[in-house]
Amino acid sequence: MTRAANIAVALVALEHLWFGILEMFLWTTPLGTSTFGLTPEFAEASQGLAANQGLYNGFLAAGLIFGLLRRRDGDAIQLFFLACVIVAGVFGALTVKPSILFVQAAPALLALLLVVRRPRPSAASST
Repeated sequence: MTRAANIAVALVALEHLWFGILEMFLWTTPLGTSTFGLTPEFAEASQGLAANQGLYNGFLAAGLIFGLLRRRDGDAIQLFFLACVIVAGVFGALTVKPSILFVQAAPALLALLLVVRRPRPSAASST
């Protein structure tokens, strides 16, 4: 279960790292406009907003990676950032496009459930 949880968290982190790259650096390119279904004119006009949004996705990825690297409090960090991803995904699904629920929130929810179910060391074994 621990390996599955770590893999799921890593995949969510990579997904958000990719979102950040798309939004910050590739928004106005053919890949960016086709990925998000944008006209070139709209992409140009919204480039600053997209870069800001991409930075937030980068922070989500960084938090998840930080949680994976921490031994003592990594689960709590992962749970916090996964909850942030889920909230952002639900909000995006309600305000932008329903498919965001499945692309962003669902993978994070699965990862969160795996982290919650991960076996914890007993208090006796830590002494």
